[in-house]
Amino acid sequence: MQWANALKDYQIYLLLERGLSENSISSYTYDIQGFIDYIETYNPQLTITNCQKTDTQAYIYHLAKNINARSQSRQISGLKSFFNFLIFEGYREDSPMDLIDTPKIGRKLPAVLGIKEIDRLLTAIDLSHAQGYRNLTILETLYGSGLRVSELINLKISDLHFDENLLLITGKGNKQRLVPLGGVCKQKLKVYLEEVRIHVPVKKEYKDIVFLNQHGRQLTRAMIFTIVRQTAANAGMEKKISPHTFRHSFATHLLENGADLRSIQLMMGHENITTTEVYMHLDTQHLSKSLQAFHPRG
Repeated sequence: MQWANALKDYQIYLLLERGLSENSISSYTYDIQGFIDYIETYNPQLTITNCQKTDTQAYIYHLAKNINARSQSRQISGLKSFFNFLIFEGYREDSPMDLIDTPKIGRKLPAVLGIKEIDRLLTAIDLSHAQGYRNLTILETLYGSGLRVSELINLKISDLHFDENLLLITGKGNKQRLVPLGGVCKQKLKVYLEEVRIHVPVKKEYKDIVFLNQHGRQLTRAMIFTIVRQTAANAGMEKKISPHTFRHSFATHLLENGADLRSIQLMMGHENITTTEVYMHLDTQHLSKSLQAFHPRG
């Protein structure tokens, strides 16, 4: 079997067997394709069956010259998964990635915004602009419900349960969860749907999608990033932020105000609570206030 054919089979496996999203499959594909391109350039006689540990090690050494430890770790993990798939399908009996360790990268703390910074961003949105209220509602939903970008752009009107104050979210691996709908976010969504979105010429296939562009089509991930960047620039904010920064801020502010980790885990859609534990990082000012409030010698 050729490398290209193996990659196509692997993509089908990721989609049907593991139920990964298009974005996750694209990430895996990008990493494996990088390995295939390296082979075709430096060792074109290498095949799926005769690839050895020395070959994969050479590729990893090549990577180390060009990317950081975190990216190396991701690519090594992707290659391990790919070769395990080849073993599972009977194309190989062993993996050339066995005993290859990922570099130690440590835990990177997420960037978060303070409440005043959130307010500063939201007030920087020009509501006189045709898409102003839509953009405001997008940021309120990212921060108010802690959604991933993919969850936001795929949010459906039929997923909004205003009477129960809940959002039905379809997350990674098509797993669904219920997320509480806060009062501010609920009000913004209602106004957007009832007074703004109704004036958009909606394409038939996107009638149930909440957030649309001016042509009545579903927004892209890139457009959400653009909205966040432009809003930050309008607010004169030098801090580098992304849509995910609102998700991090959502979790951090919940924790700071007394929410327990298990509840935050469920709302965020984290499969493992260790992922949620990263939000245990609280700023020193908050820790100091906690000491003064709760310790007998505070």
